[in-house]
Amino acid sequence: MSRIGGRNVVFAWVVGVLCTAVIVTLGILTVPLVTSGLGMLSPAPAESGSTDAATDGPTQCRDLYTEPMWAALQYTPGAEIVSSTDQPVSTAVEFVQALAPQVRFTCTWTSEIGTISTTVATVGTDAGSIAASALPPAGFSCTDNGDRVRCSRADGELIETIEAGAGIWVSTSQTGWHPERYAGRVADAAFAER
Repeated sequence: MSRIGGRNVVFAWVVGVLCTAVIVTLGILTVPLVTSGLGMLSPAPAESGSTDAATDGPTQCRDLYTEPMWAALQYTPGAEIVSSTDQPVSTAVEFVQALAPQVRFTCTWTSEIGTISTTVATVGTDAGSIAASALPPAGFSCTDNGDRVRCSRADGELIETIEAGAGIWVSTSQTGWHPERYAGRVADAAFAER
């Protein structure tokens, strides 16, 4: 068999091996994106604690997060989310017991950085005004935020936020893990779903 002039077998092998390495690397890098994309295409399974269709507002954890926020939380090192109907995590235990929020769902995120617990519940329509008078003695600062009252407290690595009004309760407890404007964005999503 005759050789074609100008062809170098060694060079061809080197280029072939480099091309194969680039293709394998790109394949490995796209696996997380493909699995996330497929997860977004399939319908989300019903979570325990979901309410019936007649209930206004969000019915599962996923309803609280925009796509960018969901992705940022999921890709935090060691991040996992568990949905439950656990009572709100708060240092204002007596206040929580007095209002007795009917929990729709509680989303608990854990990661290598810390934990975040967010509860969406139903409460009396006067819960906002009760929070504004009952929580400041417990170290919370409260402000009116439209049709709801937002009370928050920081103590070292712990940041707590409770928003109540119009029959909705959203509370967030963050320990060590503080995504930008997390509590406000989650509460806005819960109140916008009404």
